[in-house]
Amino acid sequence: MTRGLDHVIHAVEDLDAAGEFYSRLGFTVGARNRHPWGTHNRVMQLSNFFLELLTVGEPEKLPASDSANRFATMNHDFLTHTGEGLSGLVLESNDPAADLAIFEAAGFGGVPLFHFSRKGKRADGSDTEVGFDLVFTNYAASPRALFFTMKQTRPENFWSPGLQLHANGAVAISACALVAENPTDHHIFLECFAGVRELRSSSLGLTVETPRGTVLALDRRGFADTYGVEAPRDEGLRVGAVVFKVRDFGATRALFERNDVAALNHRDKLVVSGRAAHGAVLVFEAS
Repeated sequence: MTRGLDHVIHAVEDLDAAGEFYSRLGFTVGARNRHPWGTHNRVMQLSNFFLELLTVGEPEKLPASDSANRFATMNHDFLTHTGEGLSGLVLESNDPAADLAIFEAAGFGGVPLFHFSRKGKRADGSDTEVGFDLVFTNYAASPRALFFTMKQTRPENFWSPGLQLHANGAVAISACALVAENPTDHHIFLECFAGVRELRSSSLGLTVETPRGTVLALDRRGFADTYGVEAPRDEGLRVGAVVFKVRDFGATRALFERNDVAALNHRDKLVVSGRAAHGAVLVFEAS
């Protein structure tokens, strides 16, 4: 079964500054949440998808590097060696145990299923608790990027219609673009991770259509051609851009202008990147 996009992780040094930036982009940014191993996050929800802003808020709580908690150790490693940017792609899981077996059989396993829960905040400010089952891949060709599947154990406590209303008109995820020097080198991993039999290939890279959003794996030329900006660099396959669908493209562009957000208009897309975007490439297109 093909796995849809669940969320993308944006690792940042200053969680509040990044939250303020996303607010200027017109997103409704959730409250700060704390993980028991020292990372903190803030979340922006869409329909069955979210963007996770993540920082290391309490480094003294980080687990050992050989811990099964790759979420903490790899995001810390990403910030230390790569800097701010999109550190991970997460796909939905309907059956974590089955995902674990599939990754193991394909040679991308070796990490036990990881479950955790944390306190959260509803849109009205009241407390709640959410839980997650994570199945990490172990992909040596991409030592910095984090790829895993996730199933929520208490989804009714996580999703909030009030947090899915955004001034920029964002309504859904459109795509997540990955970058590699030679995307076809990673086709076996991507087939396994996304749960597809065949990937669509072009001169620019690979395309995976999922039940919720598209996964692209582009070379650096293809990335620049598609989004009009330079692709981020790292070893192997890494997350390069996240693409949002917006209700009214003109209204989104006007909001960016009012809020002094520098955006490139490229091929009917608004592209925000660079230092102002905390190392990420964020793309907005008409729904």
